[in-house]
Amino acid sequence: MDRRSLPLKNLLRRSARTAALVLLTAFLAFSVFGGSVVVASLQRGLGSLESRLGADIILLPSSAQSKVSFEKLFLQGTTGAYYMDRAALDRALECEGVEAAAAQTFLATLKADCCSTKIQVIGMDPETDFTVQPWIAQSYGTPLGEMDVAVGSKVEAAIGESIRIYDENCKVVARLAPTGTGLDTAVYCNMETMRLLLKAAENKGVSHPITSDSDDLISAIYVKVQDGADIDKVNSRLTGHVRGATAVRTRSMLTQVSDSLAAVSRTVTALIAAVWALSFVILLIAFAMMAGERRREFAVLRLIGMSRRMLSHMMLAESALASLAGGVAGLALGAALVFPFTTLIETSLALPYLTPSAGTIALFACGTLAVTVLVGAAASAWTAWRLSRVDPGTTLREGA
Repeated sequence: MDRRSLPLKNLLRRSARTAALVLLTAFLAFSVFGGSVVVASLQRGLGSLESRLGADIILLPSSAQSKVSFEKLFLQGTTGAYYMDRAALDRALECEGVEAAAAQTFLATLKADCCSTKIQVIGMDPETDFTVQPWIAQSYGTPLGEMDVAVGSKVEAAIGESIRIYDENCKVVARLAPTGTGLDTAVYCNMETMRLLLKAAENKGVSHPITSDSDDLISAIYVKVQDGADIDKVNSRLTGHVRGATAVRTRSMLTQVSDSLAAVSRTVTALIAAVWALSFVILLIAFAMMAGERRREFAVLRLIGMSRRMLSHMMLAESALASLAGGVAGLALGAALVFPFTTLIETSLALPYLTPSAGTIALFACGTLAVTVLVGAAASAWTAWRLSRVDPGTTLREGA
């Protein structure tokens, strides 16, 4: 008798019982792996969002709040077009405590020929911008020229290709790293290009809500506060000094996002813990029920020369093999249900969501497999100990 192949033969012989163990451990592995990836993606998305901010305060037209909540401005990208006069930028720079201020202009969302979803066009001045330009510079060292654009990671256009925006051809010169937010579907250009696109939009019947010339339109002002200045006081000064605009601290937006992320993480962690506890209890019950079924089997094995230690090792090996098979199946199921639907998860949670690196995912997978096998072995340990100590003679006489 080949003792090394006996655990596998036992599993194959009891196919229904083995299938039940594999399914249970697969569900355990799926919940652990999938939950870990989701939580890690949310945490990475928040970290990416924090690194992209660069501003202490953002000034938006007061009318913008009726079109998009300020909190969603960073999560979903700018979801509309709202404007104020460029003179607001000069007033912001005059405000006490302001170190730097940079304007951006948003073009109404549209469906471009490059994309299956709507995109947002954002114009900025490469010479003064300190929020988007450093991000663009990571992949494109030259300031954007006229009709040059940098596209977010989800915009389906390669470097060197042209995309048409309101019938204007724009050349893609850079693709930006993913952020896990709506900014991944944005297109960035300089202010000269934005003025041309605004006029092209006007020719297409897209009207702007204020009467200023399109050369004087801006949508937002990003403000950096001087070192040592009280951000709350500067925020209040800006709201009073820049007429028709509302100033909001970016940190307060991040705090709300962080609180939402923490709530989701706690919920996912609690669900994982509940699944683990339930799976462990069910495994204990399953192995306990198996003890009654296998008493005669173990008694026969003892009579033909297997020691108690060998019997324990055989049952632990069976449990480890079934758990390993379930773990692999759970990982495959988790990968199939989590990775292809990252956009859906991001939209459903309304939080920044950025999938971890391949190395981190591999660590999650290895850790999930290891823990799943250990849980299966731990659940079977008591049953293995009981069965290894059966008296073969008494057991066989009871079944006679």
